Amino acid sequence: MTEKIIGVLGGLGPWATVDLFEKILRLTPAQRDQDHLRIIIDNNPKIPDRSPAILGSGKDPTPALVATAVNLERAGADFIVIPCNTAHAFYGAIAAAVSIPVLHIMEEVASAARQLVPGLLRVGILATRATTAAGLYHRAFERIGVRVLAPDDAGQEKVTRVIYGVKAGRHGAEGTRQVRPVADDLIARGAQAIVLGCTELPFVLRPSDVTVPLLDSNLILAQAAVRVAMRRAEAASTR
Repeated sequence: MTEKIIGVLGGLGPWATVDLFEKILRLTPAQRDQDHLRIIIDNNPKIPDRSPAILGSGKDPTPALVATAVNLERAGADFIVIPCNTAHAFYGAIAAAVSIPVLHIMEEVASAARQLVPGLLRVGILATRATTAAGLYHRAFERIGVRVLAPDDAGQEKVTRVIYGVKAGRHGAEGTRQVRPVADDLIARGAQAIVLGCTELPFVLRPSDVTVPLLDSNLILAQAAVRVAMRRAEAASTR
């Protein structure tokens, strides 16, 4: 059987990359080392912060994002995943720079949400301020007729602090205490599900912390990566 090789454009940040890698491993039906998928990870934390660039006060990360994607293609990746929601504001340039597919995390989340939450009309988003300002999830969910609810300014400030805390290695209960009330407020406003629209947030918010389905964008991206990587093998096995 032939499987596709996963390329991970990582380091945005490194903890989120570790989380995606572990989730891919756990989702892969493997009984031995050789059953696992081949994954090429370029963990490049030197890529400039995406949020300041989007909000108008930081260096453009596009050249570094494109160069890292090209590195993955040259290394043999058959497709690319990016475990950073905010980086998808630069998705067009990344996808245009390579000849292999680049999965789109927002599209994967919106598709999964429609399947996992019957009758979904409103979804709450916890993400960086830049992801929200860029409308990345708004556009993806609008295409399936779902309204996006975002935190107010005070709530967004809490989410931002927690995200950068995770990047700094603070993965404990204090982050949960900060971000859970923000999720609760979105639920009170009518959100039927909460999207962890930043790949750092799975470290501090778990399904048991909220009263509606929690959609982990990194988990959904990992599921998509495994599905795409194994599709060729499944097709070969049925011949």
